Amino acid sequence: MSEMLEGRMLIDGALVESESGAWSDSINPANEQVIGRAALGTAGDVARAVDAAERAWPLWFERDVSERADILMQFGAALAERFDELARIEVIDSGNTLKPTLHAMDEISSTIRFYAGLAPQMRGETIPATARNLHMTVLEPYGVVARIAAYNHPALFSVARTIAALAAGNAVVVKPPETCPLSVLILGEVAGQYLPKGIYNIVNGRGSVVGDAMVRHPRIKRLALIGSVATGMAIQRAAAETAVKHVTLELGGKNPMIVFPDADPVRAAESAIKGMNFSWQGQSCGSNSRLLVHEDLYDRVVDLVSERVARLRLGDPMDPATDMGPVNNARAYAHVTSFLDPEETAGTRLMTGGRRPQGEAFARGFWVEPTVYADVTPRHRLWRDEVFGPILGISRWRDEEKMIEMANDTEYGLSAAIWTNDINKALKTARRIRAGSIFINGQNSHFVGMPWGGFKNSGIDREEGLEEMRSYLETKAINVML
Repeated sequence: MSEMLEGRMLIDGALVESESGAWSDSINPANEQVIGRAALGTAGDVARAVDAAERAWPLWFERDVSERADILMQFGAALAERFDELARIEVIDSGNTLKPTLHAMDEISSTIRFYAGLAPQMRGETIPATARNLHMTVLEPYGVVARIAAYNHPALFSVARTIAALAAGNAVVVKPPETCPLSVLILGEVAGQYLPKGIYNIVNGRGSVVGDAMVRHPRIKRLALIGSVATGMAIQRAAAETAVKHVTLELGGKNPMIVFPDADPVRAAESAIKGMNFSWQGQSCGSNSRLLVHEDLYDRVVDLVSERVARLRLGDPMDPATDMGPVNNARAYAHVTSFLDPEETAGTRLMTGGRRPQGEAFARGFWVEPTVYADVTPRHRLWRDEVFGPILGISRWRDEEKMIEMANDTEYGLSAAIWTNDINKALKTARRIRAGSIFINGQNSHFVGMPWGGFKNSGIDREEGLEEMRSYLETKAINVML
């Protein structure tokens, strides 16, 4: 893709530049070359988008729910016709490899179908509060809601994670990730053609400007973020300064995969690698970045994992044969490589990786080798802090009670995996692990209809599934005195 890309914002159904006329360059993280530019929004642009959404949502909600569902399905079909183009733009803008990016596009379609079909099921109830009167509840949308998308899945988070809000009758304002906004801005072309004007708006810009304006806007009562713990806490503070808001947060993870001594070491090792999401450069809040292996299998699993990770192919993310691309941006690169400091990893064993890949192809860009450390313990930073990059830490355990303590010994609680052939042990362990999603004899995955979200500092509320759609509706109680 040699032509320079240009992405404008979508406000009130029209593709527009920022009110300031400013633009920001987008760079390819594989080589740091400028590949396009995106309109750089302001607080004024956010205000314009909110005004448009506020005018649009009452008319959108007044439509029959089946009509809203039909429109969303038509939008999804039109978007699917451009999935190949969107995926290729996202790959060069984000560094994610092509095959899983195409899979993420398919997930957009399945999510649109799910929520379009679920919308008619969002209903209230009658309550026998008194014998003489009629008491009932109805569900109504918040009105204007906002979504701040993360850089690991720009289009997926901007569309699939907003469809529930739209199907419920809300209007949406989306902020794409500032380091890779181009695929989201391109999908604005499709939204502008197939969705009623004003119900879906895209305002690109810096988090400190556009994100802050969205969080603080008094007429946005419902906010959703996928991001870091620090960002989630900052949003909670800022939102509370202007209004009482419903904020849902899907934040970081330091997710354990637990391997019991009766597990198949080959299958467990393969699952650990798959669950680390190396095809996303480990940039996934659900990555099982802590592998806890019983001492009977420890050496075998360490060797299997290390050998397979060492064979992962780095290179052009657009090449279907590439297993892993570059980290998304310079700031992320600095954070990830800080975990490779010998002082941070003293006492561990570096099994593979641990540096920038060699060769002319990697002279520029944000490249980190897929890395495995063995003998990681709770005293290491690699145990405690989220890397959000391609570094896996492996730890040994002997005592089951101590292992449960180790698995829960972080501020996070997003997901966990358990490998054993004993279903009783698996279910008992699942009950004791403080995490929002548990995978038995598998690794972190997303299934349409299943909720996703975390305990502890990994978040508030659940995305995906019935819970997400319900979270975009408020309850109104109606009492009829007969």
